[in-house]
Amino acid sequence: MGDSTLGLLQGTVDLLILRALQSGPTHGYAVSRWVRERTEGVLTIEDAALYQALHRLEGRGWIEAEWGLSDNNRKAKYYRLTAAGRRQVRAEISLWKRYAEAVFKVIEPA
Repeated sequence: MGDSTLGLLQGTVDLLILRALQSGPTHGYAVSRWVRERTEGVLTIEDAALYQALHRLEGRGWIEAEWGLSDNNRKAKYYRLTAAGRRQVRAEISLWKRYAEAVFKVIEPA
């Protein structure tokens, strides 16, 4: 495994996006950048996966979108968490913490 980035496990993209939006409304590119910066480049979200996930999360009612201007004065779609999205991100974080703890119990020496 010579690549410095990791592939994302199924279901991870939604959690990363929801977590990025906890800080407030932002556009898709900024979500992707936040994940990359927060993980020091270890995790990246490909554009296609990002926008598919954003549409999926919007369809589930966990995020809402509206058009606005980006920092460089370009038209961009800004996404924000809904009340249901805020509940979902808390549930997802709890679930992933339990999952990670269980995996560490398996991979750590007994």
